[in-house]
Amino acid sequence: MSDAVSRKSGLANPKLITLPSPLLLAVFASSLFLSALLLFAVQPMFARTILPVLGGSPAVWSVAMCFFQVALLAGYAYAHLLNSALRTPRAVIVHLGVLFAAMFFLPLGIATGWTQPPNAGLHLWTFGLLTVSIGLPFFALAGNAPLLQAWFARTGHKHAADPYFLYGASNLGSLLALLSYPFLIEPAMTLAEQSEIWSLGYKVLTLGVGLCGLSMLLLRSSRNNAADVAPDPQSRSFSPWRERLAWAGLAFVPSGLLVAVTSHITTDVAATPFLWVVPLALFLLTFVITFQRNPILPHKWMLAIQPTAVALLIISMQLPLTQHLLAFIGIHLGAFFVSAMVCHGELVRRRPRAQELTDFYLWMSAGGAAGGLFAGLIAPNIFSTVLEYPIMIVLALFARPGFFSTKPSNWIREGGIAISLLALLAIPEIVSTFRWADHAPIVYVGLIVAMSSAVILSRLQPLRLAMLVAVVLIAGNLFVLQSQKNENHRGFFGVHKISETDDGKFRVLSHGTTIHGAQRLDVDHAEPPEPLTYYHRTGPFADVLTATRSVSSVNAIGVIGLGAGTLACYRQSGETWTFFEIDPLVVQIASDPQKFRFLSHCAPASQIVLGDARITITKEENRYFDLLIVDAFSSDAIPVHLLTREALEAYISKLSETGVLALHISNRHMDLGPVIAAAARELGLIALTRHSEKTDEMKEAYKSGATLAVLTRNAADVRALRGYEGWRPLEDRGWRVWTDDYSNVLEAILAKHR
Repeated sequence: MSDAVSRKSGLANPKLITLPSPLLLAVFASSLFLSALLLFAVQPMFARTILPVLGGSPAVWSVAMCFFQVALLAGYAYAHLLNSALRTPRAVIVHLGVLFAAMFFLPLGIATGWTQPPNAGLHLWTFGLLTVSIGLPFFALAGNAPLLQAWFARTGHKHAADPYFLYGASNLGSLLALLSYPFLIEPAMTLAEQSEIWSLGYKVLTLGVGLCGLSMLLLRSSRNNAADVAPDPQSRSFSPWRERLAWAGLAFVPSGLLVAVTSHITTDVAATPFLWVVPLALFLLTFVITFQRNPILPHKWMLAIQPTAVALLIISMQLPLTQHLLAFIGIHLGAFFVSAMVCHGELVRRRPRAQELTDFYLWMSAGGAAGGLFAGLIAPNIFSTVLEYPIMIVLALFARPGFFSTKPSNWIREGGIAISLLALLAIPEIVSTFRWADHAPIVYVGLIVAMSSAVILSRLQPLRLAMLVAVVLIAGNLFVLQSQKNENHRGFFGVHKISETDDGKFRVLSHGTTIHGAQRLDVDHAEPPEPLTYYHRTGPFADVLTATRSVSSVNAIGVIGLGAGTLACYRQSGETWTFFEIDPLVVQIASDPQKFRFLSHCAPASQIVLGDARITITKEENRYFDLLIVDAFSSDAIPVHLLTREALEAYISKLSETGVLALHISNRHMDLGPVIAAAARELGLIALTRHSEKTDEMKEAYKSGATLAVLTRNAADVRALRGYEGWRPLEDRGWRVWTDDYSNVLEAILAKHR
């Protein structure tokens, strides 16, 4: 450190060892950067590791996000305690001790005894799995950000009075880790290789933190040399408790919105780090931008854009955009990014002086953890639909300037305005239910456009703006309830919706935006229900069943994935059918004849094995299947672990000598044919496929196109299929085979959209 800087900082002992100012800053910034990089690299890496254990559900990431936020809160609380309760030398020793203790958990892996999930309570069980497996290393890393900034504030550096800019550097490391994972790390390295490199980085970081602590101890002055930050005058006009609640509230909203929007997107694409990291990367980017000294995206711009972004989001939620992947993701992530920028911009505007730094981060982390817990753990257990998403959208509008300046009495008055608006909307809806039912989508979109235009063209206060959006969303739900008879069932694996068509002819089971079964209602219930959707009698499923029976006798058939139980109506006398299903709610739905009659009418004696088929099927001792059908995808989100080489080996091991393996690989967003072809090549299997298109006539009868891949040990076992129309050898494009240790979802997505 230069003499001028030393004199300015008031260093009392001229004999202290000093560092040049740029070098000192580089030591702290690089340590914070590496710490954040490791902290956020472990999130997608370990979540990917536990997917095979938990059935590949999108809820895995939601629970993982909750754990990471709670662990971050624990780390920040620990940092605040060290910073406020211990003298600085002792705090350095304690923290280095924690970092060293965490090394006993390296390399990272699933804790012993946590490889068999229970059939119930999966949310809490997953949280426990994460805690015992990576809890201490994550906790140790989480404490670095506030501690190193607090230590830097004591060094006497010229920027020590306002160390918050280092938080931007920290989040830059987080952002780099997340963006590099799906594009560089996951496609190039196995999980074992990733874990080894991560462990090496952790050890290097421990040395860096030790150097930061030593530098701070050598350079700290005999007095507190961190000057006060001059905050916005409005931000200091409240009592301390209210200000801290504001920090927590402004962190609660984007954190909960992050979990909600991620769940919404991944339910319809894939439970994979590729889609998990994009919202989280945007979330971190908002920290990087807002904590800059001169943000490249000014706060006033975000405030101006937010109403328009939310209006577009509301409109998109009523339109069938999921088939247009980029538009679907872009609108949702755009609104999320802008709303998070608004919240974090307000946080930065309210930041306290450097002496309260760890207190500020503690309250901010508490709000973030609460938001994640609400969206990831509480909401799935109290709402039958993903209601937390629109709730968080509305709350994001409360984060605009002025809300925390509003008196509680004004909130009541504004709430009265909202109730009045809702009454005006609800009364004509109720009166005109039957006249508007057929045109509900058109009427509702028109209503949204009108109200959104009013929002965009006017400068509404946060409360009124949020209330207006709430009214629009509630009105939309009323239209949906009027036009359809819906029954929702929500669990760890998502929301299953049972609905009847407007003409009353069909009952439909759907998950996300994908139909998993349909039953015709206007028929004689004494007759077996007709297989519909993907399973109709002119589709590839019927081909496989007919061809398999024509080659050899079929005694046992296994189906991984129950759905509405449609395939049960292909059962013939003398055959034993076994269904493997991971979701207890699906079993309840399919087994209830008041909902769907396929199982109860066609195969009432069939065995249903509850649990992840990768685990349960290997426990079927002395049982071998003549045909095994894998149809276990939830919406268009694929459980990657059901398509790996190890998975196919497990399936093949449970086939009879002439057994056939059929995999349903229909997907709107990914080309899964080359994935199966690569595994077939590795295992020396014969692979055929058929893709059937959906015609207008099929659409009216609730029959769908489907893509099926069939694998056997010998060509003779599927020779009959070659005589059926549309069947051909599965094309092998030379892809690297997916394993439990490696997958490349990005390649499959790009192949589909070429």
